[in-house]
Amino acid sequence: MYEQFFDMKHTPFTRNVPADQLFESQAMRETLGRLCYAADRQLFAVVTAEPGCGKSTLIRRFYEELPKEKYIVLYLSDSKLTPRWFYKGLLDQLGLESRFYRGDSKRQLQQEIEIIRGVRHQKVVCILDEAHLLEKETLEEFRFLLNYRFDSMSPMAVVLVGQTELWDNKLKLQKYSAIRQRIDMYCTLPHLDRAETERYINSHLEYAGCTQTIFTEKALDEVHRISTGIPRMINRVCEKTLMYAFQKQNRLIDDYMVKYVAEHELING
Repeated sequence: MYEQFFDMKHTPFTRNVPADQLFESQAMRETLGRLCYAADRQLFAVVTAEPGCGKSTLIRRFYEELPKEKYIVLYLSDSKLTPRWFYKGLLDQLGLESRFYRGDSKRQLQQEIEIIRGVRHQKVVCILDEAHLLEKETLEEFRFLLNYRFDSMSPMAVVLVGQTELWDNKLKLQKYSAIRQRIDMYCTLPHLDRAETERYINSHLEYAGCTQTIFTEKALDEVHRISTGIPRMINRVCEKTLMYAFQKQNRLIDDYMVKYVAEHELING
């Protein structure tokens, strides 16, 4: 609807922006670099962020960065994941039928990883999303899995991705100390600052093919204030404001329009 009004070729503030077109903040770039290092060195990494701050974007970019001829990436996202289903999920992605008992499945996975490393000369990267929802028993399994060949090597890179409570309310606690001691790298994604918020918006408008100025400086100030620099909220505010501007047939969005949308349409914001 509003895309044609603003001479856009694509919808700017949606989830399905191609990975190579996604905006990267400084913190995102640094975290991405650290995760690529973790993949290469087969380390155990933890990434946390508040909801909407870019965890999914980071995972997409991380996956795209890894050369497919060099890495096999396994991805799981299941809040009810048990150790048995953890191994089953990984083995399913490797095209293998897991054995019934956890110990057998673990050995089966380790044997397959040895084949991948030794015969195919590839490295395995395991990404577990929504890790803040996992129970202690499942988190403990990573410690046992990474304790390999008398702790002389790591069979794979493991990346736990979750909300900030994964670190603050779980891994920092004493009962998780054995797991925490295994962690090689901890990263967190902060909110975008005002300058990054503007670059984020401009990046999405550029992807959409928009060549005109749409948001005034004060409007950008207001978007940042309302969203607090959370990308998901920036998307919501901008999307609804563009729709409102289209309905009003205004080609320039000012701070009053952003405030109106925030007060009348972002009920759950």
